[in-house]
Amino acid sequence: MALLYAAQLSPTKPELIAAWLPTSPYYDGATASIEPVGAYRFDDPDGEVGIEVHLVRDADGTLYQVPLTYRAAPLPGARPAGEMDHSVLGRRYIYDATTDPVFVQQLLDTVFGGGREADQFVHVDGGEPRRIDNSAHAWGAGAAGAPAPTVTEVRVSADGADTVIEAGGTTVVVHHRPLHGEATGPALLGEWDGGRGVLATVR
Repeated sequence: MALLYAAQLSPTKPELIAAWLPTSPYYDGATASIEPVGAYRFDDPDGEVGIEVHLVRDADGTLYQVPLTYRAAPLPGARPAGEMDHSVLGRRYIYDATTDPVFVQQLLDTVFGGGREADQFVHVDGGEPRRIDNSAHAWGAGAAGAPAPTVTEVRVSADGADTVIEAGGTTVVVHHRPLHGEATGPALLGEWDGGRGVLATVR
C-alpha cells in the first residue's frame, strides 16, 4: 500500500520530470515538453522511500517510462534527478530509480513473485486514508517460483533507451520506451491509457 498526502509540491512532478528528462541518458529529444500519461508505484516495506514510475509522452508522441525515488536524505552513489519541497514531508531528494537499490528490489520482488503495483491511498484533511484509482498498472510475469535475489547495491552497466542494472547476481533491463508485445521470460508488464507493453525484463 502506498500512502500519499494531499500536499503542495514545488516543483510539481511534471515540472521536475520536464527538467530532468533532457539530462537523462535515455531521452533523445531536444526539450522535454511532456504530457503525463499515468504512473504506478511500488511500496517500500520500510516506509522510508517513495517509489513512483511515471509514463509521459513528449511532443513527438514518444512514450517514456521515468522511474523515480523520493527520499528524505541524500543517497550517495545514486543519480540525482532533482529536489522538491513537500508541504507535509519537507525537503525531498529525487533520484533516477534505476540507481536506487530499494526500487530495484521491489521491481524484482514484483517480477519473481508475480505481484502488482501498490494500491494507493491518500490522506485528506486528517481523515481516514481514501483509496484512489491507479492511473497505470504493472505486474510481474514470474520466474517459476524462484526466489527474488536480495539487492544490497546496484550497478548500471549500460545506459540508453534501456538501462541495464546488475543487482544481486541478476541483470535487470528497464525499458524506458516500453516494448510492444509480451515477454518470453521473467518481466514486468504494464498497461496504461491507450497502451500495454513490457516495462522491464530480468535475465
